[in-house]
Amino acid sequence: MEYKERKKPLELEVIEILDARMQLSEKDQQHHYNLKKGYEGELAFDELTRNLSCDCLVLNDLLLQVGSTTFQIDTLLIADMLYLFEVKNHEGDFFYNNDRIYTKANYEITNPVNQISRSESLLRQLLQTLSVTTQINSSVVFINPAFTLYQAPLDKPFILPTQVNRYFKQLDTLNFRITKKHKAFADRLISMHLTESPFKRLPEYSYGELRKGVICRGCGAFRVKVEGHKCLCIKCGYKESVEDTIMQAVKEILLLFPNEKITTNLIYDWCKIVPSKVRVRRILERKLTHVSNNRWSYFK
Repeated sequence: MEYKERKKPLELEVIEILDARMQLSEKDQQHHYNLKKGYEGELAFDELTRNLSCDCLVLNDLLLQVGSTTFQIDTLLIADMLYLFEVKNHEGDFFYNNDRIYTKANYEITNPVNQISRSESLLRQLLQTLSVTTQINSSVVFINPAFTLYQAPLDKPFILPTQVNRYFKQLDTLNFRITKKHKAFADRLISMHLTESPFKRLPEYSYGELRKGVICRGCGAFRVKVEGHKCLCIKCGYKESVEDTIMQAVKEILLLFPNEKITTNLIYDWCKIVPSKVRVRRILERKLTHVSNNRWSYFK
């Protein structure tokens, strides 16, 4: 049972908008690629956990803190014990040597064993503060079927692509029942989840340097025009209502500039293609709350 669903990371949402509206450095482009690749791997893993028929609680994407240390858990499965998963979406040929992982070009990548060991240790410390005693089974799941790890040691907690389906079939044989106590524990962990990640790494940007206009949500092109009550992408034919386009603009502004007040002029300038400020204002008045004082008005 998916007890806590996974949401697209805020960092990824922001950098997707920036990638469309400014020229990212090569380093930031690589960071964007890594974030997207990692999220896609986690979604693929979620499909597997949703298909489990055994009685369990699945908590995705937990950001927790013990003491002054913050740590992230890709997936935590609550059943007869805690199953801690670190999901990796690497693609291509890699080899393992002296506790290190390298690409075929001899480029070293971070060994996920170190990550999962840190997460397990911090989770164990957190359980102690909650007076919870249970066993933790930790695994690094290489979810991409196009991944190969040569010389993979047998004593490491790796689940390789060819082992994933067999592992989940084995999980499904668990003879276990979730109780109110387990749900209370899951609720406690969810209540401790941090919404603001300290690990965010975004490029510097300002409103003035970002490209204005509507990004097609079908193909990502800046080739959208207004036709009646619809916005139409000339490139791919994707359509959505003008209202949805305006509200997407509001979402983008709040993601990029969370302290910015939403005004008619701001959204009109951001979209560019909506020919009338009156139309923008009417939509904002329908969808948001209008706040006015003696000096200015805005929406929230």
